[in-house]
Amino acid sequence: MFRSVLILAATLMHVYVFWRAASVPFVKERIPRKVLVGAGVLLWVVVVIARLHGRGGATAAAMTFEWIGMTWLGVLFLTFVSLLAMDLLTGFGVLLPRRAPILRGWALVAGGLLSAVAIVQGSRPPIVEEFEVRLPGLSESMDGTVLVAMSDLHLGSILDEGWLRARVTQVQGLRPDLVVLLGDIFEGHGPPQPGMFSGLGSLSAPMGVWAVPGNHESHGGGENAMLRIEEAGIRVLRNRWVEVRPGLVLAGVEDLTAGRRAGNGDDTIARAFAGRPPGTGILLSHTPWQAERAAVAGAGLMLSGHTHGGQIWPFGYLTRIYYPLFDGEYDVDGMKVIVSRGTGTWGTRMRLWRPAQILRIRLRAPGSGREVRVLGNRKGNR
Repeated sequence: MFRSVLILAATLMHVYVFWRAASVPFVKERIPRKVLVGAGVLLWVVVVIARLHGRGGATAAAMTFEWIGMTWLGVLFLTFVSLLAMDLLTGFGVLLPRRAPILRGWALVAGGLLSAVAIVQGSRPPIVEEFEVRLPGLSESMDGTVLVAMSDLHLGSILDEGWLRARVTQVQGLRPDLVVLLGDIFEGHGPPQPGMFSGLGSLSAPMGVWAVPGNHESHGGGENAMLRIEEAGIRVLRNRWVEVRPGLVLAGVEDLTAGRRAGNGDDTIARAFAGRPPGTGILLSHTPWQAERAAVAGAGLMLSGHTHGGQIWPFGYLTRIYYPLFDGEYDVDGMKVIVSRGTGTWGTRMRLWRPAQILRIRLRAPGSGREVRVLGNRKGNR
């Protein structure tokens, strides 16, 4: 269903962009109509092949189609937005009939420039964003515990083993006491390369490395991949809790969007916390839904991802409709919620004004006497 909707949206954007580009004087005078139409059709075919056959493929051809197709899809989106904004400003040419075609040319330039910025920003390593969170019930002996979280790695043919090794080095350099992976570890469009599992197995922390599934783990091969990361030493929390230290409970749930599609996602948080011991609780949930239920269940902190912060502006305005807890830090019924923009990228390796991030969270006990503050961010290493 999603793949069909994406291809339909790509088709409509191709038609609109090339239709409006044909009216730009520079294009009209220098590019024959047949060449323009042929280019549009060819690029559309590349996108379709990338979605149907390129995703997760191990061959050089599959990876090439995926990279070209997904990058072009990002460029197409930003060009579409630029042209549509110009058409709305000019009333689709009614308000400024003589200048509108020239202004559409500038919109094409704007789309190209935004795409270049997005490619540069998407290629940068994630920043480390630091938080301090006071957790009710956390013992004084655990005051200052460092939790490092990565979400939405989307490991596959675009974000490969070399990229993963750099992220592992980045995380280990933060000296974590506890490491969590918040779902969408793999793209899920085919079996991951074996080196991915050994790379993830290089993550270590005194309180362990823990993970929850994301919606991409419900795609083809995702379930097997989660079994493989458990073999690599990463423990997966599926609607259950574990006491990582006396008084500190870590609970995790299956992805709530996948649960909703299956019709069994309404009680997973309550089940995940059922029978937990006294102390404080941290919930790992890929999708930032049902925060109120998490607070009722006894969580003091909820960590999520999934939204990517919109990844490519202005797509986030649409994403916020479905995910009000969208990016950053929130308070919900006395519980702290932190939603990650993601460490990797979905589809194209592009980001616009929404940099990738790794979360470094210092946990504070209620009676520590230290002021709790947001510490900001710092650049990551390549």
